[in-house]
Amino acid sequence: MPILTQALVRAAAASPAVSLPSPALFDLPEKVLQFGTGVLLRGLPDFLIDQANRQGIFNGRVVVVKSTDGGDAAAFQRQDNLYTVCIRGIEDEVPVRQDVVCASLSRVLSAKSQWAEVLAFAASPDLQLVLSNTTEVGIVLDADDDVRGAPPRSFPGKLLAVLLARYEAFAGAADKGLVIVPTELIPDNGTKLRGILRELAESQVPDVGFLNWLENANTVCNSLVDRIVPGRPDAAAQAALTQELGYDDELLTMSEAYALWAIEGGERVRQVLSFQPVHPGIIVQPDITQFKELKLRLLNGTHSLASGLAVLAGVPTVRGAMESEPLFTYIRQLMLADLLPGIPYPIDEKVGQRFGMQVLDRFRNPAVEHRWLAITLNYSAKLRMRVLPDLLHYYERFGAVPQYVALGFAAYLLFMRSTRQEGDNWYGEAHGQEYLIQDEQAGYFADLWVRCPTNALAQEALRNVSLWGTDLTALPGFVSAVTRYLLQLQQEGAAATLAGKLSRTHSVTA
Repeated sequence: MPILTQALVRAAAASPAVSLPSPALFDLPEKVLQFGTGVLLRGLPDFLIDQANRQGIFNGRVVVVKSTDGGDAAAFQRQDNLYTVCIRGIEDEVPVRQDVVCASLSRVLSAKSQWAEVLAFAASPDLQLVLSNTTEVGIVLDADDDVRGAPPRSFPGKLLAVLLARYEAFAGAADKGLVIVPTELIPDNGTKLRGILRELAESQVPDVGFLNWLENANTVCNSLVDRIVPGRPDAAAQAALTQELGYDDELLTMSEAYALWAIEGGERVRQVLSFQPVHPGIIVQPDITQFKELKLRLLNGTHSLASGLAVLAGVPTVRGAMESEPLFTYIRQLMLADLLPGIPYPIDEKVGQRFGMQVLDRFRNPAVEHRWLAITLNYSAKLRMRVLPDLLHYYERFGAVPQYVALGFAAYLLFMRSTRQEGDNWYGEAHGQEYLIQDEQAGYFADLWVRCPTNALAQEALRNVSLWGTDLTALPGFVSAVTRYLLQLQQEGAAATLAGKLSRTHSVTA
């Protein structure tokens, strides 16, 4: 098989089923500096920039900075920085299958051996935008970092060095500032990065002019990215795709169909991110809290509340739950009847319903195998962060028990019942299968199940302020509902409890 290169694309030798870039796209100016080569960047921002370039909207390419010389650095060079995104998923219950060769990357530079080239690009008049995804630990302050190093150690240090080089190259011109959009998966990523840049600059660059330029000429945006990009498939799937595509791609990237990139910014940010119209999932507005809340409560919260119940019901994967009528109905009702109305932020009902239906499509995706047991990792902390604010706000609005949330809590309590201990590990059992309880509260619940009869256990656990940050027994009717479901789960099993619960409840109309 030939390898994916610009020559291959120019000869149009690849499969006609593949969406190929026009050779003219290889000559577009470099407008973006990107820190990171990971699959999330390739599968979301870089893919969307490629799509915009094809439509003549953005007309700019991406220079990538790689922190090390290892990994897939050589693959970019061998493939002329081209890579294929294979999109597999479901949208509006319709299967999606699309293969796209992306040509948005122009160069991949090593920070270790090509730092001078990175700083030279900082002085380019075409540069407008900085993107990053340096993992959750990338946006941290290294107080001893040297901004004049070659290169600085930390990502904020490297970015500050780029900004300083740009400031010096253009003599502090106000119109030469950049829009900076970190995509690291931490809350308020832009706010945190902006604070670290300022602190580093104050300690290492004693130039009031630069500090003012840094603060006023540049815009650092909070952003939220949401797309499952598992990356390179396993060997068997890779071989099948290679045969299907007609060429070999070392950088081949799998992606789901759904995409969200919400960016906090005003008119200047919209002008720089001129590729926004290319996809409805690219959203630029002054406040993106609504999208953070929808993802945290409807996607993450639903995952967390349903995980223990699915394990107890003997359904190992999220997709499997979507094929089980009782679990599918529970998940849909939980999301739309309990969690959506409880979101502690003003949400347009139609927007929330639409988001919920997209989540269900994502859960159905046959190309993504997500195991419920993996979702139970740090179960207690996830419920506290993702579900408790929703639960409390639901009570504020309605003064009633959200029944699907109560059943989810009951399943959590039963899931946390251990049957044996081995060293520091606690194990539970469901359907004759043992599972590891990966939660820092495992020991607490092991003791609780020994001390308390089932009919008193929910009362004891829910009043634990150190666990929840509040006394959940103060919520009228919640303890009794959780206790009732817990007894049913223990006596009848998860499948029978689900069937009984759903037979007594009206459906939500989406």
